[in-house]
Amino acid sequence: MTAPGNLFILSAPSGAGKSSLIKALLEQGQQEPQRPMQVSVSHTTRDPRPGENNGEHYHFVSVDSFKQQIKKNAFYEYAEVFGNYYGTSEAAIDEQLAQGIDVFLDIDWQGAQQVRMKKPSVTTIFISPPSREELENRLRGRGQDSEDVIAERMAQAQQECSHFQEFDYIVINDDFDQALIDLTIIVKNQRLKRSQQVSQHSVLLNELVAK
Repeated sequence: MTAPGNLFILSAPSGAGKSSLIKALLEQGQQEPQRPMQVSVSHTTRDPRPGENNGEHYHFVSVDSFKQQIKKNAFYEYAEVFGNYYGTSEAAIDEQLAQGIDVFLDIDWQGAQQVRMKKPSVTTIFISPPSREELENRLRGRGQDSEDVIAERMAQAQQECSHFQEFDYIVINDDFDQALIDLTIIVKNQRLKRSQQVSQHSVLLNELVAK
């Protein structure tokens, strides 16, 4: 019997390395096809950018359609950002979890608060930079932002970091390989919980105690 998947939230300030860690985790997870993992594909009302495909990068929908879904309480979380809506479909996530897929939500602390209200069992992970100085160095290292943009991102990072106490786990991304190991341990820890093991190995466990 397949155990239901686990729902994870990963949040971090820009520059902490969250996207790289998620990508590495999923690539690593391909070696365990019996327990698939994937990142949730959000709904959005913004137009697709060059190279983006509907259903792969986002589910692109109209504003009217999105607002109808809001009225139906169909999102685990949603937000309006610079005039465009973004949201996580509750039905889509629940279907993936029922199939035994571990699903990762790449959202901020505000989205995490919304998801926790609807699904208290969600596992929340905060990815932290090793220091403010290193975070600023990483942002500058991109070589694509002005001083004003960097200052704004640092202010946003401080706001994100101020909510670290709301998360179940904190991973300090100082050494990337170690941070990936830490993240992997968290995922495996959830899979080894009694409820998960009973779902997946009910026949074995019942057999062991049968008289």
